[in-house]
Amino acid sequence: MANLRCALRIASSFQAPSSKCCVQFFSSGAGQTTEKNVPYEKTLKEESSPRGQGPTKPLPASADVVVVGGGSLGCQTVYHLAKMGVTNVILLERDRLTSGTTWHTAGLLWQLRPSDVEVELLAHTRNVVSRDLEQETGLHTGWIQNGGLFIASNKQRLDEYKRLMSLGKVYGIESYVLSPAETKDLYPLMNVDDLYGTLYVPKDGTMDPAGTCTTLTRAASALGALVIENCPVTGIEVKTDDLGVRRVAAVVTNAGTIETPCVVNCAGVWSQALGKMAGVNVPLVAMHHAYVVTERIEGIQNMPNVRDHDASVYLRLQGDALSVGGYESNPIFWEEVQDKFAFGLFDLDWDVFMQHIEGAINRVPVLEKTGIKSTVCGPESFTADHKPLMGEAPEVRGFFLGCGFNSAGMMLGGGCGKELAYWIIHGRPEKDMYSYDIRRFHHNLTGNNRWIRERSHESYAKNYSIVFPYDEPLAGRNVRKDPLYEELLQQGCVFQERHGWERPGWFNPKGEAPALDYDYYGAYGQQSHEDYPYNTLLSAEYTFDFPPHHKTIRNECLTCRNALAVFDMSYFGKFYLVGPEARTAADWLFTADIRKPNGTTIYTCMLNKRGGVESDLTVSPIVPGAQDSALAPAFEGDGYYLAVGGAVAQHNWSHITTVLQDKKFQCQLMDRSEELGMISIQGPSSREVLQDVLDTDLGDGAFPFSTHKLVKVAGCMVRAMRLSFVGEMGWELHVPKKDCVTVYRAVMKAGAKHGIMNAGYRAIDSLSIEKGYRHWHADLRPDDSPLEAGLAFTCKLKSDIPFLGREAIEAQKASGIFRRLVCFTIDEKVPMFGLEAIWRNGKVVGHIRRADFGHAINKTIAYGYIRDPDGGPVTPDFVKSGKYMLERMGVAYQAKAHTRSPFDPDNKRVKGIY
Repeated sequence: MANLRCALRIASSFQAPSSKCCVQFFSSGAGQTTEKNVPYEKTLKEESSPRGQGPTKPLPASADVVVVGGGSLGCQTVYHLAKMGVTNVILLERDRLTSGTTWHTAGLLWQLRPSDVEVELLAHTRNVVSRDLEQETGLHTGWIQNGGLFIASNKQRLDEYKRLMSLGKVYGIESYVLSPAETKDLYPLMNVDDLYGTLYVPKDGTMDPAGTCTTLTRAASALGALVIENCPVTGIEVKTDDLGVRRVAAVVTNAGTIETPCVVNCAGVWSQALGKMAGVNVPLVAMHHAYVVTERIEGIQNMPNVRDHDASVYLRLQGDALSVGGYESNPIFWEEVQDKFAFGLFDLDWDVFMQHIEGAINRVPVLEKTGIKSTVCGPESFTADHKPLMGEAPEVRGFFLGCGFNSAGMMLGGGCGKELAYWIIHGRPEKDMYSYDIRRFHHNLTGNNRWIRERSHESYAKNYSIVFPYDEPLAGRNVRKDPLYEELLQQGCVFQERHGWERPGWFNPKGEAPALDYDYYGAYGQQSHEDYPYNTLLSAEYTFDFPPHHKTIRNECLTCRNALAVFDMSYFGKFYLVGPEARTAADWLFTADIRKPNGTTIYTCMLNKRGGVESDLTVSPIVPGAQDSALAPAFEGDGYYLAVGGAVAQHNWSHITTVLQDKKFQCQLMDRSEELGMISIQGPSSREVLQDVLDTDLGDGAFPFSTHKLVKVAGCMVRAMRLSFVGEMGWELHVPKKDCVTVYRAVMKAGAKHGIMNAGYRAIDSLSIEKGYRHWHADLRPDDSPLEAGLAFTCKLKSDIPFLGREAIEAQKASGIFRRLVCFTIDEKVPMFGLEAIWRNGKVVGHIRRADFGHAINKTIAYGYIRDPDGGPVTPDFVKSGKYMLERMGVAYQAKAHTRSPFDPDNKRVKGIY
């Protein structure tokens, strides 16, 4: 029997692999271990059926839904479907329940995360396993409430925990910041000499995989669901309908075929193989993930679970012992996923795992002389952004994903199972699940193995890193570049990455700082970048204070406010909706009245049927081009040009496509995003500068706000739109890809004498919040309505034109608005980033969704939704009558609430009135 210190010495004696010209991965074809090593009293491995034995129950001929995979997500999804009334549902498991990855999971549940939606998802899981299932079945799931303790070794880490504590107050989650001495009192075996502080959450706990999943399926079966084990799926039948839409038709097994319109892929590590059966990309990778189980430790009983993020290690209470694991920088990829690996484990590679041991011994010194009872190294699936893959696949209607949970499938399972069930039944989830929605990834990326592998590695390696507001990935860069990339790079552009696109973040006056090819942080024998300006600039931004480049971004913002700035927005999605029924489709899709003359541009929302905002965008009626081109396509019928944020372009595309398919509209959606650039010129001097380069009159009478026309710039045809996303007079130029550099240079030359400046999206974020413009998926989400968000003006409620979500909006208008988006400013010069608690008259009424510093008004601005704690409607009078505080990292600051934008509330500047 080895102890941890001995294991560390053995591991350190291994020689590191020699550096080679290509990346050498620790990849494994190793077989499974021969003995059961998980630390649970009971698993379902003992009940596993002999190979070759048939399904545990006869297969029905058809089902409304077939869920594939009997792990945490599959069981939770079937349970919630049954509870919502879908009883003709089948769960198919190839072996026994939990036999893939769930059986060996650590089963930890932490209630606090840096996301309001995740806090809500975790709360539901906790309620299901600690309360609901026992009430419904009389069975105990194995839930243990022993608490959770987050370790901070420095101020920044404790600041991060304080942010979580403030958010937790909004949801009534009990948590306490402890001093090192208080931590020692709580956990006597812990070394606190190097601690800065800790965050203690008393009602965190642990779950039992077998107990949870068997109880879930028993409850689901009692409601009519059918759970069939030992039944591998061998194929998915997909048929193409009359409109050319591919749809799920049946699930094929060796024991028969089940006709169904809906399949849910909860197959974990094996989800990619199941996806291929239907022609669906599932962008995840399989890795080894490990922990060790110690022998008995005197005095450890009833201690909370521990996460020491700075040491990248967790300590899970296991009765009178501990499970010790973490996230290493050089995880082992499971290159060839074996088809038959039920209840399988790998041999632990101590050379990889050793990096966790020193941190564990430092935190709990008694571990140095504690024996290791067993090792647990099993397969887990990981994704490019460390978020799950959920929702309907863009490639095939009726094929849903519930996989890629990055070792969090147990603790997120209840919340995600509920949302996935609602998604299947109603077409969209109840909560804002965009961060988990498969449609967040552009279709060019879901099959890009290099991008998926690089990003998944970095997300794994940085899983315990502090979540800073301005962090950017180093992996998977330079996949999609717009036509101005090289031009702006030479001028010091520091790029951000948004789903493959390199978009301008801000401009570094000290010169070029490109993102380089990924070096895997020096793992796998890869040479680390030694002189890496981009990483140096990025590292300097790792703060919860104002970032060091705050003054540079301030200069970009104030130049836009006082003269003019140029923004490269070429990563925007640019679509055309055309055809005989395009007008009918546009009426239904868009909340605003788009029955406007050609040459008009309309700001509008798209809703789901519950009235939630799926998108905000601009729509421009157009006439057919004489010759088909990306700038002016040829078409028959009506046509509309749609411009949408680049980071959410795939989401918009999928939403529109789904609606067109469901309504069977005779029209076409065309994507011209890669063929057109977009250059935005904004500021008081924009008209004077552009008048020198555009061959048209830019006066208010000839070219009013919210209009567009085809014009020439430096001999190049462009579509000019008088719009603003920053609250200034300005124009967007939509330019064919080949002409972007020519047009950009002409604008910069004309603007030189006026002090023109490049500006990036960091400036846009500040300028737009200062003006009160919304950002989709920040202060505007699918669980927000236009009425709640202050966008009632985008809804054509005075007309009799039906649109998707109209009934829900009318019902909400009639019954009253019970939550409302409010703008706050604070006088003290402190940064805010979102998640801060909102206090009104001494009571928590919500949290901040989005915050930034407004440089023109010289104040921090924050937006958040508030409720009346007494349950009444939130009226403008309710907003005005309260006294507000915003709690940032445990400290409350006086705030002023605004019912109108604090900057240019009369909207004069966009109209050229200065």
